[in-house]
Amino acid sequence: MAIINHHSKPFDEGTLTKLELFEDYAKEWIPTFVMSTHKNIWIFDFFAGPGYDLNGIPGSPIRLLAQIDSQVGNIFQQKIKVNVCFNEFDKNKHDLLKTACDDYIATHANLQRAKDCKYLRIEYRNCDLAELFPKTISTIEKYPSLVYLDQNGVKFLADTYLLELEKSDTTDFLYYVSSSYILRFGNTPEFQSCLSIDVAKAKSQPYKYIHQELLNQLRAKLPVDTKLSLYPFTIKKRTNVYGVIFGASHPRGVEKFLRTAWNRNTQNGAANFDIDDDAQKIQLDIFEGKQPNKIEKFQQMLRSEILNGRVTSNKQAFDFTIQQGHITPHATEVVRELKRKKILTYNAKQPLISYENTYGKNKRIIAYELVK
Repeated sequence: MAIINHHSKPFDEGTLTKLELFEDYAKEWIPTFVMSTHKNIWIFDFFAGPGYDLNGIPGSPIRLLAQIDSQVGNIFQQKIKVNVCFNEFDKNKHDLLKTACDDYIATHANLQRAKDCKYLRIEYRNCDLAELFPKTISTIEKYPSLVYLDQNGVKFLADTYLLELEKSDTTDFLYYVSSSYILRFGNTPEFQSCLSIDVAKAKSQPYKYIHQELLNQLRAKLPVDTKLSLYPFTIKKRTNVYGVIFGASHPRGVEKFLRTAWNRNTQNGAANFDIDDDAQKIQLDIFEGKQPNKIEKFQQMLRSEILNGRVTSNKQAFDFTIQQGHITPHATEVVRELKRKKILTYNAKQPLISYENTYGKNKRIIAYELVK
């Protein structure tokens, strides 16, 4: 499989989508842990690239530094140490990466001050991830960590890596995956030695769902009692399908990623295109009657869960919502409607479906009771 030097040319639209998705999540993750009780946090960008594309558009390392820069005041206030590991295997790209990041820090006074005061620490590595990962996994498991793996292919989705990340309760990760490789190379010994996938099953699905099918098969590899949740975001680049896989063991991280994903696409929250053909359904309504879109299908499911007594509290509603890959406004609308129609009652002004109300500092569990 030929490896293309993506940074010898401008980022394409699909690459920008994944970078913006990662940056948007970092914007949520960094302040959450900066303002926590932890005194050390880590960010790993294992395929960092040279820092910029051919036209000077920032890559993931510069975007990360920009988000850290926005939190320097809180970093000093909390006296928290932010550790960043930028790894790039290609020596030329590694040298460009170090120069780009050092220059960025030097021209941003707050970042330079944080570095001088030992609140910001940058490691530059020039390693093959197969060698670096075993050396870093103990740190990932010990401290709250954000891990970004922007690989070219699928190699580092192997059990060796995914099942190790699964063990950490305070690690969130985003994988970039060339999902279309499954159809092109999935049956080759080289591919199967890295990632054992049922290629025939993957091919039985429409091609646009290949990334989601990969994620479903990865979920099946996880331990039965796992706390890890995995979510896809499919990225279409011309005729090829790629995608991001997000993983977190804590509902706070899941809620933040889902909010990020739905902000990227308010129609489905799972792709950079109309993956479920919801626009077409609107036109078919004229001839075949109303066909529910993704949000409406979820709301029908939640309504059924409540009416059948399987969801009886705001916590259960929140858990069900994120399990289904949706955001809390989708659920809140359902519960409010049931109360307005006097089908459901609860002792609060609002349905209180959020992480803060069910797990966080403002925890308040309320019962949902059907009106008899």
